[in-house]
Amino acid sequence: MERIRRVFSRANARSSEAPPPDWRTTLRRRVGVASVLFLVWVFAIETRLIYLQIIARAELAERAERQYSREVQAPGTRGDILDRNGRVLATSADADSIMAVPAVIDDVPGTVAKLCQALEDCDKHDRELLNERLTKRNQFAWVRRQASPEAARRVEALGLDGIGFRKESRRFYPNKGLGAHLLGYVGVDNKGLSGIEFAYDGQIRGKDGNVLVNADARRHVFSSVARPPTSGSSIELAIDQHLQYVAERELHAGVVENRAEGGSVIMMNPRTGEILAMANEPSFNPNVYRDAAEARRRNRAVQDLYEPGSTFKLVTASAAIEGRVVGVDALIDTSPGYITVDSGTVRDTSNHGVLSFSDVIADSSNVGAIKIGLRVGRERLGQYVQRFGFGHPVSRDFPGESPGIVWDPSKWTEGALAHVAIGYQVGVTPLQMLAAVCSIANGGEFLEPRIVRAAYREGRRYVVEPKVVRRSVTANTAATLTGIMEGVVEHGTGTPAQIKGFTIAGKTGTAAKLFNGRYSQSDYNASFVGFVPSRDPAIAIIVVIDSPHGPHRYFGGPVSGPIFRRIAEASLRYLGVAPTIDPASPVMIARHAEEGPLPLSTATAPPQVSFVSEAPGGVMPDLRGLSARDAIRALVKVGLSPRMTGDGVVVSQDPEPGAPLGDTGTSRLRLERTRSSAAVSQP
Repeated sequence: MERIRRVFSRANARSSEAPPPDWRTTLRRRVGVASVLFLVWVFAIETRLIYLQIIARAELAERAERQYSREVQAPGTRGDILDRNGRVLATSADADSIMAVPAVIDDVPGTVAKLCQALEDCDKHDRELLNERLTKRNQFAWVRRQASPEAARRVEALGLDGIGFRKESRRFYPNKGLGAHLLGYVGVDNKGLSGIEFAYDGQIRGKDGNVLVNADARRHVFSSVARPPTSGSSIELAIDQHLQYVAERELHAGVVENRAEGGSVIMMNPRTGEILAMANEPSFNPNVYRDAAEARRRNRAVQDLYEPGSTFKLVTASAAIEGRVVGVDALIDTSPGYITVDSGTVRDTSNHGVLSFSDVIADSSNVGAIKIGLRVGRERLGQYVQRFGFGHPVSRDFPGESPGIVWDPSKWTEGALAHVAIGYQVGVTPLQMLAAVCSIANGGEFLEPRIVRAAYREGRRYVVEPKVVRRSVTANTAATLTGIMEGVVEHGTGTPAQIKGFTIAGKTGTAAKLFNGRYSQSDYNASFVGFVPSRDPAIAIIVVIDSPHGPHRYFGGPVSGPIFRRIAEASLRYLGVAPTIDPASPVMIARHAEEGPLPLSTATAPPQVSFVSEAPGGVMPDLRGLSARDAIRALVKVGLSPRMTGDGVVVSQDPEPGAPLGDTGTSRLRLERTRSSAAVSQP
């Protein structure tokens, strides 16, 4: 107890010596420390905010923008492509394109695996490419452009982070492969890559817009339109969808029948230059153009060259007639069936003996045509080659058109002249050959071939007018050539092209193909070109078959002639063209007194060849009782132009039968329809 009392007494003594501390002072001290710490914290936060929001604001905003949004181009909607009757050949439809924002994708391998499983058609290369795109951590990448609706739905159902969709315009060809080569096709970037889609891409495509691609806080991608795209112009073609179908159907049948490598058909209106159909075999589907080899996508009709062979003899004949170098009734000795020029020998299929000028073309005699060509001379023949459009592109509607191959005539040797006269050592396209023949069909005017008929822009229709490039031959020469070409089909090499009820002017061609500098003995280009009705043509058609090996061998008449006939028959029925044998109202080409051969810049003496004497034609033939067509043919042979009144058969003529012709340039004929002539004229 005593010890406890001592402890308490010492404690009381110490407490009496030092007073207890004031709690208020302690509190103030502690509050002060806390205030200082708070002020330091606030200052640090404010300093950081100032740095982020003012000093580094631009940089951070740019980084955020790159991470979660990007502006991408939105192609404009392409205008439609229509046929001449307003039927749609090419249009545009919306398709889902799958996109990604790689910067917000954490599991790239897993995302790639799921995407490929949903797309179903990913191969090893596609998987590697997609993995590379997403690994780069860019702000935007395409997963699949213009995916199928089924694939888009499967990907959307996955709900993957950083994966979104955008509507894009996809080109659609409702008729699949119909007119594929002339229409062309469009890439995934909405740019035309070939055909009309490429040639008129600037007008058809329209103006591009912008789309802002964003990813939200949950890493889901969405889009908003910043500037909408605009639609392009619609293009109306001269093509007729039905005629295009007929051309493709018959060309395919002909290629199969003749076991050929391919071929081309072009149909044109010779009075306007409008291309009504253009077909190539083999073909492809422009909706899935990547599935076709590049060779199948080539437009043979305007891109591939061939040596035309005997169809080119029309150019040689034109130069001879126009220049009055060889008379129409001249007799030409083609014996013994071959000719040697520059140590080279050119043969006919047989020894035709003595042929008239017209029969040289009708029977397609190489020997006769070479003799005519040598008489014409290289300068004059070279000029007519140019006049008929060979050696340069003939249409602006085909940027990929080949200009052809025509060597400088001044450098032609006698052998080269001989070969050009029969359609060798010159390269042409089917389009060039048909354009040349169309200038004969329409009376001598070379028209620019065109595929575009009109354009629709902002509710207005802009029409493309026919363009006459130049005159190839005079109307008289064109009429004479038409008569000669009629003989080709009536009794010459083109008889397989005959159509009941119609007169046809045509020419066959058979040309060996050149391989490694040597002409093949088995591969040829077989062709036929012509127009119908011959005296008032509605259509002109060329058929070129590449390397036929069928039952008709390789000759142009039996191979290409029947294809021409089938296409022409169906087309004439569709167009409502009436039969023209002994027509009630024939369309004549009048000869004007001042009309003569087109001027030749310089004249050179043609080499001498073995011609038989010119046939006499100094008296007026008796035309009474003849039909209009037969009377025209007889007058052309004696160098006269007909002027007719009435219809039916010839009942009177001026000059009278047997009268000397002298300088007479025209003959007046009066026709009447008798009972017999009316009966004959019935189809």
